[in-house]
Amino acid sequence: MTQTAVRQLQVPATADIQDNDDAVVDTAVLGELLLGRWAHVRRTARELAGRPEVQKIEGLSSTEHRQRCLDQLHYLVQQQAVHRAFPSSLGGADDHGGNVAGFEELVVADPSLQIKAGVQWGLFGSAVMHLGTREHHEAWLPGIMNMEIPGCFAMTETGHGSDVASIATTATYDPDAEEFVINTPFRAAWKDYIGNAATDGRAAVVFAQLVTQGVNRGVHGFYVELRTPEGNFLPGVGGEDDGLKGGLNGIDNGRLHFTDVRVPRAYLLNRYGDVAPNGDYTSPIASPGRRFFTMLGTLVQGRVSLDGAAVAASKLALTAAITYSTQRRQFNASSELTEEVLMDYQRHQRRLLPRLAATYAASFAHEELLEKLDGVFSGSHDTDEDRQDLETLAAAYKPLSTWLALDTLQECREATGGAGFLTENRFTSLRADLDVYATFEGDNNVLLQLVAKRLLGDYAREFKDMDFGVLARYAVTQAAGRTLHRSGLRRVAQTVADSGSEKKSAIALRDEHTQHELLSDRVSTMVAELAGELRGVKGMSKERAAALFNDHQNDLIEAARAHAELLQWEAFTRGLKELKDPGTRQVMTWVRDLFGLCLIEKNLAWYLLNGRLSTQRARTLNAYINRLLAKIRPHSLDLVEAFGYGPEHVRAALATGAERERQDEAAAHARRMRASGKTGIDEKTLLARQAGNRKKKTAAGRN
Repeated sequence: MTQTAVRQLQVPATADIQDNDDAVVDTAVLGELLLGRWAHVRRTARELAGRPEVQKIEGLSSTEHRQRCLDQLHYLVQQQAVHRAFPSSLGGADDHGGNVAGFEELVVADPSLQIKAGVQWGLFGSAVMHLGTREHHEAWLPGIMNMEIPGCFAMTETGHGSDVASIATTATYDPDAEEFVINTPFRAAWKDYIGNAATDGRAAVVFAQLVTQGVNRGVHGFYVELRTPEGNFLPGVGGEDDGLKGGLNGIDNGRLHFTDVRVPRAYLLNRYGDVAPNGDYTSPIASPGRRFFTMLGTLVQGRVSLDGAAVAASKLALTAAITYSTQRRQFNASSELTEEVLMDYQRHQRRLLPRLAATYAASFAHEELLEKLDGVFSGSHDTDEDRQDLETLAAAYKPLSTWLALDTLQECREATGGAGFLTENRFTSLRADLDVYATFEGDNNVLLQLVAKRLLGDYAREFKDMDFGVLARYAVTQAAGRTLHRSGLRRVAQTVADSGSEKKSAIALRDEHTQHELLSDRVSTMVAELAGELRGVKGMSKERAAALFNDHQNDLIEAARAHAELLQWEAFTRGLKELKDPGTRQVMTWVRDLFGLCLIEKNLAWYLLNGRLSTQRARTLNAYINRLLAKIRPHSLDLVEAFGYGPEHVRAALATGAERERQDEAAAHARRMRASGKTGIDEKTLLARQAGNRKKKTAAGRN
């Protein structure tokens, strides 16, 4: 989304909400809001994900897990659970948003199943559908949809992962035979980490550099048959098993290589580029760069689904950890008789509630991303700008949500102690399975770099047609702004306005317009400074330009991350507008404030160094966050209940209520023992009594 668009977003006011410590969350209302536009699809998908037939069985060997996942794909076909995005003429529903909404819920059952299904229908099938034409659809989609053609999406190479444009596999056209000859010319060009490649795949969409008439036309997709019905490689095709992985071992990832493999000319997926029998190349998109990004853009739903699956995993982890933390007792700090519930400790709240707030923000943002995807893929909002916004949003959100899921799973594991380390409670298993999400469908850091380049491009376009006088005035304004912030004048003015009152400082920070200004100002400032540093890069040699970008690479990625966090905050704030119940809206406003203020706290050094916050106001930040934690704590169970995941989804022994039963049993035992007088005297109490008696005797002796 462009910088201009960010500034023009209408953020609804919630300043009219007054603190009401008696506010109550209506979990049904909040849960319905979270289900979003495709609520009916999510309910159906969750019912399916709650069935034992699709759930992961821990402790299986890799071979057993792979076979179970393959069998489960056939089960999904029988349940008509995975065809929503395919054309209605072939038995689908032309429902792209609903397809992703339902698909991402499979992570609740087994991440291996979700990803294997994603390979078959979300990558392999989608590539045929979006890159191919009607002839390809009629020839292959029915078999792909019903699992007669298990397939692979062969894009990544051992030597090139995120840099798809540089892949080395070639598809050279032979006009005499009217065939393409596919080769992986060296070991680094082998297709690697490919789902279904080790054993199950019978065909693949192979991405290769299309060469015809001596001209390399760039990366295109080709339908290539891999194996016989018996599972043996066809002539010229080879491969090997990737072996045991750190997670997702229900998927048979493998490597593929090709030596003079010939495929018919018609096997080129030619929606965006075609080769005539004589070798002439034509494309509806003249620009090679735009053609490349258009082809890859049709596959963006993979990143969108990973974003949603990561959010679902965070919800599962928090549901289990917060449920346990409201039951588990440890240390009797405030009572001689009753130990404290973990969730009542401020540090425990600090560990879990900010991650809960971030998960809500990611959830609201993901729902908007789904809306954008459906608009583009359905054709209702399918301009070049819509597609660019979709790609940018997916590249922005997927890193944040996948990193959040990994961080949340680890923190929840630690926050539940030794119990969290047990496989039966799923934290370690889910974290292992989701680990690859940080690099799957694009390395997170590379994706954020793409977002940053988009931001810089939009920034440059804002000034493209301005005359010298306008630019000069803008430069003066920017210089004055930097002087104001860096000289301390802004800090002085802010300190005076605070008038030494911590209450006023806290009120300022809780104001949503203040939060929005702080978050958006950081993004615009970072982008403006980067634009200034990179000014003139187009006139440099390729070597100098690359060096200059490398010098600022970290700043580029940080700016993109700040941009994505701002968009999440704005999505959360728009979500608040949809809540009509006053109590629910009050509590969710606290949660939104917690998310925003934790972002500011995380980057407090930047705000202080750049003069956006006075030291006095910054001092109030920690205290106000702690106040928010205390306000949200009584609603923590309601907030995870609204996620809508039942015991059949969470499947964590520590969240079943068994801990409460143990604690109640222990408390009842303690009461019985005290009543019977058989508990004995605590040694510390005895020593204290003895010391008191000695003091009394000494005092009596003096008298």
